[in-house]
Amino acid sequence: MSRATDSVLNGKAGKYETAARPVDGESLSIGSGFSARSFRARDVGPAMDPLVLVDHYVMTEDTFGTHPHAGLSAVSLIFSDSEGRFHNRDSLGNDFDLLPGDLYWLKAGRGALHNEYPRKGSRTHGLQVFVNVPQEFRYEEPSSRLVRRQDMPVICSSQHSVRVALGESNGVQGAKSPGAPMTILEGQLIHNGSFEHILTGGRNAWVHAIDGELDVAALANDARLRKGQAIAIDNSRGSESITVCLSAGNHSQAQFVLLDGQAIKERFVQRGPFVMSSTDEIEAINQAFDEGRFGSID
Repeated sequence: MSRATDSVLNGKAGKYETAARPVDGESLSIGSGFSARSFRARDVGPAMDPLVLVDHYVMTEDTFGTHPHAGLSAVSLIFSDSEGRFHNRDSLGNDFDLLPGDLYWLKAGRGALHNEYPRKGSRTHGLQVFVNVPQEFRYEEPSSRLVRRQDMPVICSSQHSVRVALGESNGVQGAKSPGAPMTILEGQLIHNGSFEHILTGGRNAWVHAIDGELDVAALANDARLRKGQAIAIDNSRGSESITVCLSAGNHSQAQFVLLDGQAIKERFVQRGPFVMSSTDEIEAINQAFDEGRFGSID
């Protein structure tokens, strides 16, 4: 997905807080077939690192067409309540449908083209995430990883059912990303159920309440997320692991997503689908796109 927005984050940490306050994101609609709550690092701050953007969206029509990416990874997590198929094509030669519950990671590197849209009559509900990469890896060859729902291990108990879409949690290992290591969990808390995840030192977490109310606790910090809200948990300067405790608020049920990644702590500039370390690099990568150096989608 692509939008014309510019943002700069200098990578410098402010006052250390393990858990920031819940954030609502911004309402976004494009045409008649795309609506989202959009969360951006420039608004949330360093605790969101390494994430640049998170869109919680519903799409029913082809909205963005073929568009470029460079200097980041674009990750699509499709929720199980989606209907139909989400068609994915890119300049790496991929051409397939994402199904409810699937995940696709596109590491754009030095530049790739992407096109994704719901098939006719389909309704896609999911998260689109822009993941930053360290500057030393920004110009790597593009690569990708498709993880089907049936290949994701599930952590089950009487209180929760959590899919390990990527990475590791509670000793359960899922698929590995083609880019920086990251854990992505999508879970259901059942009848006031709870779930714990260990966040190691140097890493930040993003917790998103997809449905229901969610209580989040990390060390001495507690917050309640309403449906659609998210919170960034900062352990980037810590040397010790902390436990992130999630529980369903109001003695009910909740659906959540948790993303856990290594903080990069580098200045970056985002312009729409590009993330680079400076405006000069943004201009150079835009010129490469204009000159057709990102390949093609046949």
